Amino acid sequence: MPIVKTSIKGQVVIPKIIREHLGIKSGGKIMLKLVGNHAEITSLPADPIKYLRGILKGKVSLADELLEERKKDNEIDEKNCI
Repeated sequence: MPIVKTSIKGQVVIPKIIREHLGIKSGGKIMLKLVGNHAEITSLPADPIKYLRGILKGKVSLADELLEERKKDNEIDEKNCI
C-alpha cells in the first residue's frame, strides 16, 4: 500500500499502479467520497452520456407498461358500459 505526501495545497499524487487500475487518465475526473474516517476515489467516465447509453437496454419500459395497463382499463370500461 503506497503512502503519499500532501502538498501545501492539499494535493496528492495518485500512484501509477492505482491510476492504471482505476482507469484514471491525465486530465480525467475522479469523485472523492468521505466514508467514515477515510476517503474513497472513484474514476468518472470521460463522457457520462456515452457511458450510460444502453444501460436500460433489455429492461421493461415503464411507458409500455403504462400503455398496456391503460389498454386493459379501457377494455374493462367498455365491457361495463355495454
